Amino acid sequence: MINHRVAIVTGAARGIGKAVAERLIADGFTVAVADRDEPAAHATAQQLNADRAFALAVDVTDPLSTRHMAEAVLVRAGRIDVLVNNAGIVGNDGPVVDYPEDEWRRIMAVNLDGVFLCCKAVLPHMLAQTSGRIINIASISGKEGNPNMAAYSASKAGVIGFTKALGKEVATRGILVNCVTPALIETELLQQITGEVVQSLVAKIPMRRTGHAKEVAALVAWLASDECTFSTGAVFDISGGRATY
Repeated sequence: MINHRVAIVTGAARGIGKAVAERLIADGFTVAVADRDEPAAHATAQQLNADRAFALAVDVTDPLSTRHMAEAVLVRAGRIDVLVNNAGIVGNDGPVVDYPEDEWRRIMAVNLDGVFLCCKAVLPHMLAQTSGRIINIASISGKEGNPNMAAYSASKAGVIGFTKALGKEVATRGILVNCVTPALIETELLQQITGEVVQSLVAKIPMRRTGHAKEVAALVAWLASDECTFSTGAVFDISGGRATY
């Protein structure tokens, strides 16, 4: 049995998820590095801290897989204190009039259904222990909408709405549910977006740069900490000044 706090970070093999896992380990957590790419998850866990991180394979679009993830963490670590729903995809960009229906469904399945399924998998344990932190990684796109990225924007808007609803549901049960809305962050995910779209998104950021994964990780770490006690159902921007409300 592990005595200190335990976190699950989905999509943690690389990018923001990896940075979050690294920061939480530094803050004393044991972290389940959960990712669909199991070999990459194992490599990341070994790289970060073999004693404080372990890898799990998960398909966040599959209810059985997310339940197995939660069960595996309980067997390995004995508890679940924090869930960071980071797994997500940008998908193809393009106008709605021409957008493929199967691509729309794929983006929704990962970005929105995945958050719902992972929360549903860990909530019974958090409710039983009357404590927990859930941090969902949304996007500034979910607040403002980006042209030619309707599916991604809609999925992230859904994450924001889901966060607000769940936060209210469990507000008196010792569980805090919040989401983070980054603007453009320098990760491998940018490779899924055309250069023209990237330039247009950077132009909207008053600081005129992309964000760094470690900057997002620092905000997530506070939301996962004991210092966060009176924020739930909230949306925290990390956008270089793009969000003005």
